[in-house]
Amino acid sequence: MNMTNEEYNEYVKRMTPNSKVVRNSVKAFFIGGAICTIGQGFLEAYKALGIAEDNAYTLVTVTLIFIGAMLTGLNIYPKIAKHGGAGTLVPVTGFANAVTAPAIEAKTEGYVTGVGTKIFTIAGPVILFGTLASVICGILYYLWGLV
Repeated sequence: MNMTNEEYNEYVKRMTPNSKVVRNSVKAFFIGGAICTIGQGFLEAYKALGIAEDNAYTLVTVTLIFIGAMLTGLNIYPKIAKHGGAGTLVPVTGFANAVTAPAIEAKTEGYVTGVGTKIFTIAGPVILFGTLASVICGILYYLWGLV
């Protein structure tokens, strides 16, 4: 079946689902907000236990990373992410999911050639470009200070 460019473009338009940007944005906002609220709850609980605030922040981060990795391993986090979209990617739990998911998938290939080589498949570019953006922003901030 040969199609002209116009026929193909029309076919793609018909087959592509409509984006529900507003609905998805609202869901991402509330689910991301819920994750952050849970983190705030942990912070308050750790401070109530008498842990110094600086140490409590570290414990919150470690706790959320652990929970994100555990929920990924239990196949719960992907279900939350299906509905929460970017709301589950932004908090540190999204990073934990990005590291844990490829590691779980590569487990059958062994720890060195599977987990060891694929663990940063998703998170690696985030780390790279996040670091690069930080360096660029730092240079621009320094140059702005000279002016």
